[in-house]
Amino acid sequence: MNQVAVLTLQGAGVPKAVHPVIISDDKELVLIDCGYPGSLPLLKQAAAEQGMELDRLTKIIITHHDYDHMGALAACKRAYSRVQVVAAREEAPYIAGEKKSLRLQQAEALYASLPEEQKALARGFQDRLAALEPATVDILVQDRDCFPWGGGIEIVATPGHMPGHISVYLKESKTLVTGDALVAEAGRLLFANPQYTLDMKLAWQSSRKFLDYDTARIVCYHGGIVTENIRAALLAM
Repeated sequence: MNQVAVLTLQGAGVPKAVHPVIISDDKELVLIDCGYPGSLPLLKQAAAEQGMELDRLTKIIITHHDYDHMGALAACKRAYSRVQVVAAREEAPYIAGEKKSLRLQQAEALYASLPEEQKALARGFQDRLAALEPATVDILVQDRDCFPWGGGIEIVATPGHMPGHISVYLKESKTLVTGDALVAEAGRLLFANPQYTLDMKLAWQSSRKFLDYDTARIVCYHGGIVTENIRAALLAM
């Protein structure tokens, strides 16, 4: 039986609720993004509340290498030894720690221009990024790659927020999991946060690709599920 579960992670160590997604079938249980560092207990609890056991976890798709999306990745790989990590080729070196995080580079570049009263907080943010535990990527994906997991998924390359950012289309449920390519507020669909988007023009071009899909709902990592006025909201961006 194919299932889709939208999780809500909130609690200690999670500054603001985030929404990983689980897709499952008789053979696979696939997690899309995995929360902040230290989030594994919250993941287990949230999955159990949806009637799913992470002991069945086989794959983790990482939409991009921001620490709130891959923070618990290394812990998941240790806890579930058969898990394979799936990500875009462009993101893999950052996830594996072979290249310095682009978010850390951004934070370091902005540091000197900050007011003195903001610098302590900024240093703490840099320290958290630098301490992020890496993990090897096992399966490299690109735009339009398809897999049979959970009734069928398609990888949608959506660079802009990060160069290798991907979204995932779940064919059976007509669900678009958009990572940070889009955000939601009070059920309304909004464009990616410009403060954290490295290439706004490219991010906008990526958002046009969502119009190609027959979509019943969108899941934003920040903001959750949107089901109303999807096409109109995309066209208005």
